Amino acid sequence: MEAKIAKRSDDVTDDMWIEVNEFNRNMVKEYLENQAELSVKSKIGYESALRIFFYWVKDNLGNKSCLDIKKKEFVRYLNWLTNRGLSDSAIKFKKSAVSNICNYIMMMYEEEHPTFRSFVTKEMKVVKTGYVHPKEPLTPDEYINLCEELEKREEWEKLAYLMFSYSTGCRRAEARQLLKEVVDYTAKEKEITVIDEDGNEQKAVSKRYLTHTIRCKGASVIGKPRKLKFGQEVMDVFKKWLEVREDDDNPYMFVIKVKKTGAVRQVSESTFNGWCSDLFAEIVGRRVHPHLFRESRATNLVVYEHKSAEVAQKLLGHNDVTTTKNHYIIKNDESDESDEAFI
Repeated sequence: MEAKIAKRSDDVTDDMWIEVNEFNRNMVKEYLENQAELSVKSKIGYESALRIFFYWVKDNLGNKSCLDIKKKEFVRYLNWLTNRGLSDSAIKFKKSAVSNICNYIMMMYEEEHPTFRSFVTKEMKVVKTGYVHPKEPLTPDEYINLCEELEKREEWEKLAYLMFSYSTGCRRAEARQLLKEVVDYTAKEKEITVIDEDGNEQKAVSKRYLTHTIRCKGASVIGKPRKLKFGQEVMDVFKKWLEVREDDDNPYMFVIKVKKTGAVRQVSESTFNGWCSDLFAEIVGRRVHPHLFRESRATNLVVYEHKSAEVAQKLLGHNDVTTTKNHYIIKNDESDESDEAFI
């Protein structure tokens, strides 16, 4: 049987999760609550991986308890992941997550389940698919066209997310923390010196807003606290989105309404994944994912706007500019500085 999540592996919703064997659900919850060494971001990744596995178990193994899963059945799961085109690293992570929860059960429930042994072994090799998605940042024209189409369709929340993520270069885990109170913040203005197209220095006024403190990716468990900068265009879209959003008490900017209960809750990271892989990709005509906006912002600042890599570094919050240069500024190999040798 083909699992319901065959289209995308990272979107096991709360409604879908309720269908999973209760023992498996409870064990995942307990396991994650007892992993003090994992950062908040890592726990989200582990939870996603375990939800994917146990939902697959529901669809393919009769929703059995993880205590009854056989080695050959887990091999089927690894093959399923491989056939879906996941990268080697993604499959290894998902395998590791399942292995870790099995080891947890063996250690913590030795008396209750003395015969249980992990069904994940080192002998189960992950097939080296060699598949890696090429990095193709959105060009300025693609970004503008995407914004215009979302505005035309009156997809105000999605447009607000796109513009905020692109403008700040933030990650999806950071975007979901944004509070709607930012629409009441006052702009900060600063006179700066810029270089015009003729190479002359010009004075200009930079007008930008700062968010409240957001926990960004960092070495510590709690992450790096930062205030992200965004401009007037983003602020205008925030206000438009809140204008059409029905009144509710949820403090977050990006929310969804639960169909069954009508409750309004903060979006999950997988919600952003869905917007990108479905609507945004349809409009752009190729693969779109949340991290693409971060790469696109850095690339476009340097390649098209001729800003320094240090400007992109500060915007993205990297400690070292080499990280920005090597992983986020994607240049076209067909044209680089060496072309000048052929004039």
